[in-house]
Amino acid sequence: MIADTELLPILYVPDPRLRAKAKPVAAGDTRLAGLAQQMLATMYKAPGIGLAAPQVGESLRLVVIDLKPEDKPEPMVLVNPEIVARSAETAIREEGCLSLPGQFADVVRPARVKARWMDLQGAKREVEAEGLLAACLQHEIDHLDGVLFVDHISALKRNMLLRKLAKELKAKQRD
Repeated sequence: MIADTELLPILYVPDPRLRAKAKPVAAGDTRLAGLAQQMLATMYKAPGIGLAAPQVGESLRLVVIDLKPEDKPEPMVLVNPEIVARSAETAIREEGCLSLPGQFADVVRPARVKARWMDLQGAKREVEAEGLLAACLQHEIDHLDGVLFVDHISALKRNMLLRKLAKELKAKQRD
């Protein structure tokens, strides 16, 4: 039950764990189902549509996503996900991140991707995605390699956004 699940603390930039490359999940890792449930509960509460294990301090290649089509939960749990194909065509979409609360920027990414992963039962999965799902897959899989959405924008915009975030987080700590 997600409602009774213990929430995990979300790491904020500049925590160095957000910049580390996550380790592949070993076959038969018994922590995965519980961790995935905690990540989903944390993501829903935040609220967000995607969360990668490094964002909650776990150096594992594990991602949860739920775009909630028609406001119905449809959680995806991706173990060792990877992008295996990208379109040459690009799309611009405003992105935000639970590790950079309240910060948003337009990001240019491939418009379509093919992603491959294993589910919690060890079955191989694959999807060809476009639109919001394509952007979300790329964003969350980037986290597994220590890449943040702000790394895809100009240095000037990135620095402005990171300074604003630091100021907001400092003000929150004083409150």
